[in-house]
Amino acid sequence: MDIKNKITSLHLDVLKEIGNIGAGHAATSLSRLLHKKIDMKVPDVHIASFEEIMELIGGAEIVVVSVFLRIEGDAPGNIFFIVPVAQGERFIKEMIGDPAFSFDKPPYPELGLSAMLELGNILSGSYLTALSDFTHLDMFPSVPALSIDMFGSIISYGLIELSQVSDYAIVIDTVLSDEQASSSDVKGHFFLFPDPGSYEILLRSLRVELDG
Repeated sequence: MDIKNKITSLHLDVLKEIGNIGAGHAATSLSRLLHKKIDMKVPDVHIASFEEIMELIGGAEIVVVSVFLRIEGDAPGNIFFIVPVAQGERFIKEMIGDPAFSFDKPPYPELGLSAMLELGNILSGSYLTALSDFTHLDMFPSVPALSIDMFGSIISYGLIELSQVSDYAIVIDTVLSDEQASSSDVKGHFFLFPDPGSYEILLRSLRVELDG
């Protein structure tokens, strides 16, 4: 089934609304964690093929920071939260209060890695909770795993290792803003790869069924 041709703008609107609800929960959690106002928005949600995802990030060889979670339950799948290295560094510096933190070369400071895992866990968990609340499906995230590597390697290994190669992903764009910082926003992406059959389960649970 070519899922991209079957998902309509209405499906994407529903998924974007869920994303914005999750973003609101994530922003609240991050604001409490960092003791300052953090804003988060979801400007766009779309469906992308494996090749389109590579182009979106800037190519398979672009080095990124990734937090991966496996979704278990009624609609299993995989979530990757991806940010460019420079933007991940900047947000970690804010989180741990260490302007010297860098991903230039390993070994990386454990405090910074823990902070990045916590960021990915909060963002992914907030979106997954909103999705679960809307669909009334039981969906459980795994313990998050952190990687700093070329984007193509991260995505390919994460999917092939689990034998869950999907043709298309739901791409959820994210923008994190710190109202007290003069620097630019942190822009990242969620890539939700539902397992075969999970697209129909998710969208039918939203009462927005696939045509055909």
